[in-house]
Amino acid sequence: MNDKKWIKKAVSKQQIDFLCSRFNISQLLASILVRRNKTEGNQILYYLENDLRFQHSPFCFSSMEDAVERILQAKEEGEKVLIFGDSDVDGVTSTAILYDYLSKLGIDVQWRLPSADDAYGLSLEAVDDFAKQEGTLIITVDCGISNYIEINHANELGIDVIVTDHHNPPEQLPSAIVIVDPKTQDSGYPFHDISGAAVAYKLVSALRFAQTDFYNAEICLLEVSANEKEKCFDVDCIKIRNLVKIKELHEKIFLGQTSIYDLKLPYFLQGQLIYVWDSKKTISLLKDIFGNGIEFNLYDLRAEVSNVIPSLKNKTTKQLKNLSQIAKYIAESNSIIESLYNLYVTYCKKIVSSKNTDQLSDEKKDLQLVALAALADIMPMQDENRIFVRNGIESIKKDRPRPGLAELFNALNIMPPHITSTDLSWSVIPALNAAGRLGQSDLALKLLISKDAKERENLAATICNLNEQRKNLVAQSFFKIHDSARESLKSYSNKLCVSVDDSINKGVTGIVAARLMGEFGVPSIVITYSNDNDVCTGSMRSCRGLIATKFLDSLGDFFINHGGHDFAAGFSLHKDKLDLFMKKSQEQIRAIMLEEEQANIEVDAEIPPSFLNPEVFDLIDIFEPYGSENRELLLITKGILVSDAMTVGKREPQHLKLMFDTGKFKIPAMYWGQGERLRKDISVEKKYDIIYNISRNYFNGIVTNQIIIKDLTVSESN
Repeated sequence: MNDKKWIKKAVSKQQIDFLCSRFNISQLLASILVRRNKTEGNQILYYLENDLRFQHSPFCFSSMEDAVERILQAKEEGEKVLIFGDSDVDGVTSTAILYDYLSKLGIDVQWRLPSADDAYGLSLEAVDDFAKQEGTLIITVDCGISNYIEINHANELGIDVIVTDHHNPPEQLPSAIVIVDPKTQDSGYPFHDISGAAVAYKLVSALRFAQTDFYNAEICLLEVSANEKEKCFDVDCIKIRNLVKIKELHEKIFLGQTSIYDLKLPYFLQGQLIYVWDSKKTISLLKDIFGNGIEFNLYDLRAEVSNVIPSLKNKTTKQLKNLSQIAKYIAESNSIIESLYNLYVTYCKKIVSSKNTDQLSDEKKDLQLVALAALADIMPMQDENRIFVRNGIESIKKDRPRPGLAELFNALNIMPPHITSTDLSWSVIPALNAAGRLGQSDLALKLLISKDAKERENLAATICNLNEQRKNLVAQSFFKIHDSARESLKSYSNKLCVSVDDSINKGVTGIVAARLMGEFGVPSIVITYSNDNDVCTGSMRSCRGLIATKFLDSLGDFFINHGGHDFAAGFSLHKDKLDLFMKKSQEQIRAIMLEEEQANIEVDAEIPPSFLNPEVFDLIDIFEPYGSENRELLLITKGILVSDAMTVGKREPQHLKLMFDTGKFKIPAMYWGQGERLRKDISVEKKYDIIYNISRNYFNGIVTNQIIIKDLTVSESN
């Protein structure tokens, strides 16, 4: 096979058997999960489950309640509100999600995105313009965490700022009244790597919840049981606010040995609305503990839940624990009190859904945009990002694309019923991004929020034209700077590639930097500037363990502003600092050790020809969506027979179309760009060893399983 070494990691049979038994999955699936180091229940959960109830609560953000209260105050007092976003897909979708919902709430809301000449993030000009309109609340989306100066200025003008962002925070946070960013140290949020649109979606989800009777309601769940083994009573309590646990108590009470004054339970329950599953049984146990002198007012959760989920009416708490789906994945949830908590959350959500029939539909429309943002910003396809993208794509397929996306799909000739994450990443996202890259991000936002179908059609056509311009600009820019960029490697110890060229459109610096990184295998920086002002704009794309924001932080004195993610960041600086910046960059990079490029390519599993059947292709549904930290499945099959072969291509026959025969099934395959190998080293009725991705081909409404060959060699079994 090719120069790269293909390896299949050895795995423990004991570990595979354990996963098969615990999660009721096949040996093949278990072996792939083990090879990918996905062996913990809270990791596997997001491969096997799609339900929205497995996403994290927006109120896990420690600051979410404050954000909700400030926005509701703005509604009550008729304040003017500005949503300030970013010009890329994440920023535009974030703005659309929040703007749509605040408009529905009846808030006097407007939006603003950076113009072509603006730097990234909230600008002083935007703050001043809003102050002239007597605006009093700015909400940033997908930006703001680095806007210390601008937010101070807003405060001086009497404008409150809520920052919703997902970028790496600087050492000194801005003085916003509320910051909602999963990457801040005290965010409280259990998963850091969500997009800006996901943060906006969480804010909207919290605002939706605030319209229900459950908002800010505090209750206490109580479970009491007799522990025969230890001759005591086990008492477990969870206090809940906005469906999030805020406090827990687990206490053992030994009769005759523990004074009531030494117990924490009475103080924990004081003044609480107490829910239990079986009130008669619990009151009896409490009387055994405390006697008849203390009265407990308990609410029977079973009666309420049974109205919504009748099948649970006669279940005991132990049976509830065994029925809990989440307990299968998360060990901490494998207790009766945790099962009650999860059941209570499910019950509340079902009540909310039944009273607000449009809410689920609106949520699915939001998730279409959250899915786009996660893929566009290259968020890791782990944890709840998988639920966002799966549900977003499923909504596009089954519910129809939301207005704006529908017109864009039509303009791009994309069929929504068969759309995949790859289609979104390769076609839809670049088109939406093109508007922002060419300084017209407002077109993309208008496409997503316009109520006029004809306007949306025209905007979609314009955006597609801009995308063609963007492709040409990228190709021209890359061609122009390629050689000088390669030469720059010498100056940067062959660890960094830097290119400065005033002819590059600043909107494509990130794409060009990414291409340079791919070409030379090192982090890359592309800088451009205009002769009309003295500011240079740059993008950095990083790899091999070099954290882009940390590298830029070490050069922070040069910048007007800078920020971003671990492997993608941006900055601006004055022209007169450019030469010194480049000199200091050379010094900084010398001291940095890059990780070695991966020499081997890991294969997920070996499939013998007789086992390569339609069921193998069901793995697509488990591992999609593919993306960052979740590459496409890569399989190997040895000694498989080619029964047919032909060359194909639109203009010339440059690709190879093969048919493999497993003995029981015929499986079509494509080998891109390898047409010339037919009758040289590839021929019919020979056996080959192949490495491949599994995929589905959609043509004329017919779905066909097919494999995409990545490497092929003649088998020794011939």
